[in-house]
Amino acid sequence: MPHVDISRLRNVVLAGHAGSGKTTIAEHLLHKAGVINRMGNVNEGTASLDFEPEEQKRQLSLSLAANTFDRDGNHVTLIDTPGYADFVGEVISGFAAADGALITVDASGAVEAGTETAVRLSRSTHTPAIFVITRCERENADPTAALDALREEFGSKIAPLQIAIGKGEDFSGYVDLVHRKAFSYSGGERAEVPIPEDMTDEVALRRDQLLEAAADADDDVLMKFLEGEEVTDEELELCLHKGVKDSVLAPVMLTSANRDIGMSAMLDAINRYLPTPTEEPPVVATDNRGDEVEVSADPDGPLLAQVFKTTADPFVGRLTYFRVWSGTFKSNDKVWNADKGEDERVQQVFYIKGSEQEPVDEVRAGEIGAVAKLAHTVTGDTLSSKDTPLTMARIEYPEPTLPVAVEPASKADLDKLSGALTRLQEEDPTLQVERSAETGEQLMWAQGENQIQVAGERLTRKFGTTIVTSAPRVPYRETIRSTAKVEGRHKKQTGGRGQFGHVWLEISPNPGGGVEFETKVVGGVVPKQFFPGVEKGVRAVAEKGPTAGYPVIDFKAKLYDGSFHTVDSDELSFRLAASSATRKGIAEANPILLEPVMEVEVRVPEMYMGEVNRDLNTRRGRLLGMDAQEGQQILSAHVPQAELVTYATELRSITGGRGTFSAKLAQYEEVPSH
Repeated sequence: MPHVDISRLRNVVLAGHAGSGKTTIAEHLLHKAGVINRMGNVNEGTASLDFEPEEQKRQLSLSLAANTFDRDGNHVTLIDTPGYADFVGEVISGFAAADGALITVDASGAVEAGTETAVRLSRSTHTPAIFVITRCERENADPTAALDALREEFGSKIAPLQIAIGKGEDFSGYVDLVHRKAFSYSGGERAEVPIPEDMTDEVALRRDQLLEAAADADDDVLMKFLEGEEVTDEELELCLHKGVKDSVLAPVMLTSANRDIGMSAMLDAINRYLPTPTEEPPVVATDNRGDEVEVSADPDGPLLAQVFKTTADPFVGRLTYFRVWSGTFKSNDKVWNADKGEDERVQQVFYIKGSEQEPVDEVRAGEIGAVAKLAHTVTGDTLSSKDTPLTMARIEYPEPTLPVAVEPASKADLDKLSGALTRLQEEDPTLQVERSAETGEQLMWAQGENQIQVAGERLTRKFGTTIVTSAPRVPYRETIRSTAKVEGRHKKQTGGRGQFGHVWLEISPNPGGGVEFETKVVGGVVPKQFFPGVEKGVRAVAEKGPTAGYPVIDFKAKLYDGSFHTVDSDELSFRLAASSATRKGIAEANPILLEPVMEVEVRVPEMYMGEVNRDLNTRRGRLLGMDAQEGQQILSAHVPQAELVTYATELRSITGGRGTFSAKLAQYEEVPSH
């Protein structure tokens, strides 16, 4: 594929709710552009951008995929992303590489959680967007109602470019509000037809809504609109491009991929309205002195590229996807990873073509490419030149909130598991793996249950290791409520030198003070050289309590009496005597079990507040306060950790995918007696 001028590049991310038709639209666009010869089907597992076996099995997108096509001399790179909330990290990566977005909305539903997520990402990354109402031909589809839902949710910036002729199974075309023409489709053929007479008022209303939104982008158009003067099609086209580029407005289009309605218009809209890399503001990078510098999209400028995706390819090994923001990324060259402080040897660079790669000599500013077998680079890293080292802000991914304990399925899997989990995290930065210091378990943290299932399948398929998952153990604690004075004696005689240690300990509560040891002996009844042995014995019991085997916290052990033998006594004997005394003392000092209580922050739309509150109450939660921020309610509560193991999944169910939460340890509290 030949290079084109940077002004002819379009990098577009497809985002939206799960099942809203993103991959189907991408498939039709690629087929219409001649990139694929045979149009695949998501439900049949033949879609060109759903090429992973896990995607074909589930009939939905699970990871980011990209392909490039030509349209009217422009190179358009489509980045298809999943809609399921578990895989939001892939959507974030897609927005990090794109200059514009197509946000899909199903014509049969209201604004869904995936749509809201895409809009939030569009706003936070300053990525201009076009809304695409999909599946307009389906039973119960109502494109006009979907348009109204968008305007109600996001305001008057929603600019309808088309209105539907018919709805549901009667959907047969649309009225183009920009050029005031109607088009009807039959048998895949488009024909211009007169605007239906019964739609005259609707066309006037929606045209005014379009002009109202567009006028905010241009003062001259605004004056014409306010004074009732005619706005020409050419003026409106320019105004729409400027408004989209500046994120002043968001156009809305209608499609039926299955009937090939609206596909060509969408291709035209990508070229007309979405910005080129040169129209985007310069990116901000940091030089080796720590100063911020602005870098423009210039193929002749300093090299600046950021990795937005890493994957394990069965044929080429680790494959790194990157967006070039400045300069030229060349095959058989060296680049500098400023984040790692390492040189990377570049072999062949590629354009991404779905599951395949097209070798090229170089990838220029504004383009998206891939390279295989980089040794040190992971997702989020910046690649530049050693002479002009630059770094960009890392891509921010949400913290995972659903933990599972992970074990190898067999001894053969044990040796491969550590490396496989590391590679898996390179592919998916929203997964985290850690060894729990509290329980000794290996924990995998994810966004949801589906992500864990897919991770397990990929471990087996790509890395040849199988895991078994289970609910993680809760790191309970033990402590005491009262004081006990206990004796510990260790005596062993075996014919030669024996062992003798004898202590009296006072075991008492030490709230908030951890485990302390002190001595109050008088008269040398226990010599000082044996004190370290006594303390070791106390702390050994504290590591694994006698009540339930959990660490014992917040108690004080005071050595106040004992005896020794001039020949048989040694440090080991006193350590064993102290361990025996400590175990007895804890058992006699009213021991209790403590559980970790987390400080939880839940973010939900106001409509779900009541149900979320009730659910927290059933989890023994205590509400601490509420606040409003950015259109959401924020609930703060104390909730036992044992009640939060599956909360990520259940909160998503309660809130239709709109609720999120974070948790950190607040304190330990006594487990209720029941």
